[in-house]
Amino acid sequence: MHFYAGLLIAPLLFLAATTGLLYAGSWQAEKIVYSDELTVSRVGESALPLSAQVGAAKDAAPEGKVVSVWPGPDAEATTRVIMEKPGLPEGETLTVFVDPYTAEVRGQLATSGDALPLRAWLSEFHASLHLGEFGRNYSEMAASWMWVVALGGLALWIGRRRKRRAELVLPDRKLTGRRRTLSWHGAVGLWSVAGLLVLSITGLTWSKYAGENIGQLQDGLGGATPSVSAKLKPGGAAAGGRGHLPAVAGGEHAGHTMAPGEEMPPAAPTADIGIDKAVDAARAAGVTEELRITLPAKGKGYVIKEQDKQLPVHLDAVAVDPADGKVIDELRFADYPVLAKMTRFGIDLHMGRTFGLANQIALAALAVALMFLVFWGYRMWWLRRPTKDRKLSVGRAQPRGAWRKVPVAVLLPLAAVTAVVGWFVPLLGISLVAFLVIDVALGFVAGRRAKAAA
Repeated sequence: MHFYAGLLIAPLLFLAATTGLLYAGSWQAEKIVYSDELTVSRVGESALPLSAQVGAAKDAAPEGKVVSVWPGPDAEATTRVIMEKPGLPEGETLTVFVDPYTAEVRGQLATSGDALPLRAWLSEFHASLHLGEFGRNYSEMAASWMWVVALGGLALWIGRRRKRRAELVLPDRKLTGRRRTLSWHGAVGLWSVAGLLVLSITGLTWSKYAGENIGQLQDGLGGATPSVSAKLKPGGAAAGGRGHLPAVAGGEHAGHTMAPGEEMPPAAPTADIGIDKAVDAARAAGVTEELRITLPAKGKGYVIKEQDKQLPVHLDAVAVDPADGKVIDELRFADYPVLAKMTRFGIDLHMGRTFGLANQIALAALAVALMFLVFWGYRMWWLRRPTKDRKLSVGRAQPRGAWRKVPVAVLLPLAAVTAVVGWFVPLLGISLVAFLVIDVALGFVAGRRAKAAA
């Protein structure tokens, strides 16, 4: 398994490592490339009201519709005003960067989530090579096999006979040729295996096929990620009965007659306390770190969330009634299900957020290690190629008929577990079947040749 996967899947692993290395560096590159947009020219004594900053953004981009506002996380950061704008690709928004002290617009960029153009491009490059849905198969295939290759290599390396324990964790520089390459491959793989497993598992959580299965399993176990509810009652009032139903011209028989227990469809809020008072209400409720404010929409109030994902995380959220500034719902990260917390931490680790720069350096080191592991693996294969003096090319194969010698009590559970894993991680299952077909075909050809020779 380690050989087949290493030989046939390693190019995808190398590609994932290369694009992942670029993405790991994009966080710091983003700060350099977009320093004008991200930072203020001079830190002032006090920030202007958010409403004034939003007004400046509207003046700079009158064709955009403001949907959310992200105040700067520190004194030197600009405020981001996120807008929906006609003509932008799906999933992108226009972000206007405003100096919170002077309301000066520092720039405008098309963004994807919190990623500016450079990081957004590299993120998509890592995920799909910019080949759309088809391209996502490459990254899912790599994530599907990485844990198999890592655990298989770990088992092979630990199971080797060695004179000194130090040879397990450190490469032996006295060796030469293939044995030297194997020593480096095994030692670096041992140090990398835990990180590679984390990257594999977390990468699968948002893959196309396995990710859907993981999501369904997580939901079935009660581990779905909860969300704060900002839904208002009919007429624009929040839960609790505030507000009134609008009058219908011509009486109740004009148009639609309300049935007993039926509610009017939600309408846009008729009163709005404004973004500044909504933020004050959220801060009073304990939502204070790295805020992201979603403006009221039809039938909904303000949603104000924390997005500080570095440990210790701050991910609490509240919904605020735009009519009177009262909190209508709140969600604390401490109340998340355990599986939802694990998913959140795993994804942020994979993306390089949890520990900031240290996290990004660790990801870059893992990517470089994986690239070398692939290179050393192919080098060992090349050193065993057929020559005039040696026919061995791909290593010592497992003897034919070995499966028939496995006790049924072991073989059947193993086959069942393999089938379940192959169904749960479809690209792993499909490629595994392909490997088995290749192996059977090679065995058939070898058998025919042996009979012919006899």
